[in-house]
Amino acid sequence: MAKQNVAEQFVDILVRAGVKRMYGVVGDSLNPVVDAIRRNSAIDWIHVRHEETAAFAAGSEAQITGTMAACAGSCGPGNLHLINGLYDAHRSMAPVLALASHIPSSEIGLGYFQETHPDRLFADCSHYSEMISSPRQMPRVLQTAIQHAVGRSGVSVVSLPGDIADDPAPERTTETAIVTSRPSIRPGDAEIDRLVELIDEADRITLFCGSGTAGAHAEVMEFAERIKSPVGHALRGKEWIQYDNPFDVGMSGLLGYGAAYEATHECDLLILLGTDFPYNAFLPQKNVKIVQVDVRPEHLGRRSKLDLAVWGDVRETLRCLTPRVRAKSDRRFLDSMLRAHADALEGVVKAYTRKVDKHVPVHPEYVASVLDELAADDAVFTVDTGMCNVWAARYISPNGRRRVIGSFSHGSMANALPMAIGAQFTDRGRQVVSMSGDGGFSMLMGDFLTLVQYDLPVKVVLFNNSSLGMVELEMLVAGLPSYGTANKNPDFAAVARAAGAYGVRVEKPKQLAGALKDAFEHKGPALVDVVTDPNALSIPPKISADMVTGFALSASKIVLDGGVGRMVQMARSNLRNMPRP
Repeated sequence: MAKQNVAEQFVDILVRAGVKRMYGVVGDSLNPVVDAIRRNSAIDWIHVRHEETAAFAAGSEAQITGTMAACAGSCGPGNLHLINGLYDAHRSMAPVLALASHIPSSEIGLGYFQETHPDRLFADCSHYSEMISSPRQMPRVLQTAIQHAVGRSGVSVVSLPGDIADDPAPERTTETAIVTSRPSIRPGDAEIDRLVELIDEADRITLFCGSGTAGAHAEVMEFAERIKSPVGHALRGKEWIQYDNPFDVGMSGLLGYGAAYEATHECDLLILLGTDFPYNAFLPQKNVKIVQVDVRPEHLGRRSKLDLAVWGDVRETLRCLTPRVRAKSDRRFLDSMLRAHADALEGVVKAYTRKVDKHVPVHPEYVASVLDELAADDAVFTVDTGMCNVWAARYISPNGRRRVIGSFSHGSMANALPMAIGAQFTDRGRQVVSMSGDGGFSMLMGDFLTLVQYDLPVKVVLFNNSSLGMVELEMLVAGLPSYGTANKNPDFAAVARAAGAYGVRVEKPKQLAGALKDAFEHKGPALVDVVTDPNALSIPPKISADMVTGFALSASKIVLDGGVGRMVQMARSNLRNMPRP
């Protein structure tokens, strides 16, 4: 049997770690690795049109599957294009291994063609970024990188000169078992004891949940029932905690709705569960005791002053905690927040329920609402940053099977289409919907051709208002006229058809449902280009001057409170289910 080269050993180790595909763009310094993938039936090379797409796709795949995904870029400009998607994956706690191929090892440091220093460039968006400068470092460097990515839930980057990738690999005598999953973390007894005391002493408790509640829905509901607590959530917690939740009081933050803000400020104990909620202006600053539970100790206390920091994952913490706290019987605070939530939702929904089915240009809220009704119960929605975040947050209804993925922590434009690619490759039979803005879509629209090339049945629903809507709103905040925000767009549906995909343009509300149904029934990639109202903008339910940095607030009449779709029905249902004396 012929001796392996470094590239072949590299690929074999990725396969052992569970990697099924590597996203990237080929290049000369990557050739040994790409050829090793070609000859290995257990892994596929996914050729995208831009390396930024490769990184976004890998991050999305990792979030969908919960396992490590991989991407690659050739030397210099090639791997440099990965950086934005890797920042997003890292801040989303998605385990991703990035291969940054490098110039010939003998030329490093001499100003060679396309020379960069990838081991330095990616240090800020990774847990581990190192260069293999000798074959003798294999496989230990790659194994260490994998263990960082998986164990710490983030990005690892391995830089590999093309000539070293082609060198003979060392014997595998130092190869060890590879970590492919993370353990559960239980808090210490002292923290549990103190938390029990705080809960038993409190009369009004609110739970505020983030993405760390994934897999802990039942435990959160049981805990909320025991202590009679309203349950709010951040945007990344919505898909995990809002569904089947009789304690739901909505979402706080810049895209917030309902009574979550009131619930977090009118309680006497606020428990933050698995959230690194970044907008500390929306958190209480005084008169409320705050406890934070998080699996990442570096997140504890960096947004607000804590009365207790609890290091542990949410599910294990609640399993330890719930049986020990005293069951509460007083529902007055919970019921008052549920009523406030239902009233708040009904108040804002009226803005977009009057004659929206006849409004031209089409209200984007109407598009999101119809999309929510027609999409599959297990659909994956990928969401562009900007106004699409608002419509997804307020209209896409989670149910425990749907996923909603976006650049919610990094806030990058152009993420939805690339993320849809990664999501669709994990399961071609699952419906994947890219909720794209015209600005984000056009930024990386070259990778619409990737959908066609691989016949990926992604459905792109394009909210086309011919503007950078969120930026226009930010300009209104600052009292500035909009400038540089207008997009002169083509007929995107015609572009899709020219590329070989299904494309349809919607200009009137009555066309929308039929167009979406036809796109969903189409077997391959499809794009629905919906011309939407550029004046449909949104503000949070609670806002102050301190909260508007980097966001949108205006007294202009074109700025309306956003609607909330089927959440009104759920809120009213929760009221009907209240126990009667």
